[in-house]
Amino acid sequence: MKRATCSCTADTTRGAALPTLAGLRGTVIEVGAGNGLNFAHYPATVTEVLAIEPDQTLREHAQVAGMASSVAVRVLNAQAGELPAADGVLDGVVMSLVLCTVPDPAQALREAARVLRPGGELRFYEHVRSAHPALGRAQDAVMPLWRRVAGGCEPNRDTTTTITAAGFTIDSIDRFAFSPSPLLPGFAHVVGTAHTPTA
Repeated sequence: MKRATCSCTADTTRGAALPTLAGLRGTVIEVGAGNGLNFAHYPATVTEVLAIEPDQTLREHAQVAGMASSVAVRVLNAQAGELPAADGVLDGVVMSLVLCTVPDPAQALREAARVLRPGGELRFYEHVRSAHPALGRAQDAVMPLWRRVAGGCEPNRDTTTTITAAGFTIDSIDRFAFSPSPLLPGFAHVVGTAHTPTA
C-alpha cells in the first residue's frame, strides 16, 4: 500500500513545523496521519479527528497515539483521493507532508473541498518548489532520484497553486527553508491555512 505521508522528513522535523492546529473545532479529518504525531497538538475544541493512513505499520502506531490523545481519534485505512466522508460534513482538513507524495494532489484537494462544510478550514504543511529560480531548477533535476529514495516525495510541486485551483482561498501562509539533515540543503516549505467558499 502506498504510504500517504512523505518519508524523507523525520518526526523531529515535523515537530519543528507542525501545521497550524490552533482554532480548529468540530470534526476534523487528518489526511496522511502517519504515526499520529499531530494528535497531541489538537485543541480541546476539536470533538473528533478522523485520521486517514493507508500504511499498515504507521496506522498501528497512529492507533496507539490516538488512544493517548486528549481528543477522540478514529484511525482509518483510506486514501487521500477518496476520503471516507459525505459531502460538506467536516469542519477541518489537515494535510501535513502529504501533497508532496500523493500521486494526484489535485484530486486529494478536491476531495478535501468536497468533505468540508461551507467555510471549512484547510491547515497545511508541505514541501514546495523553491521560488528561487536556481534552487527550483536544482529540485527539478534531483526529483526523479529523490522520489525513489524518499517514499515517492516530489518536493518541487507548486502546491499553493494546486490549493487555490481546488477552490480554496488561502488565508495565511509562511514560507521557509528547512533541511532534515545538516548534510542537505534546505528544502522550501509552506505552512498555512485556507478555507472553502462560505456559500
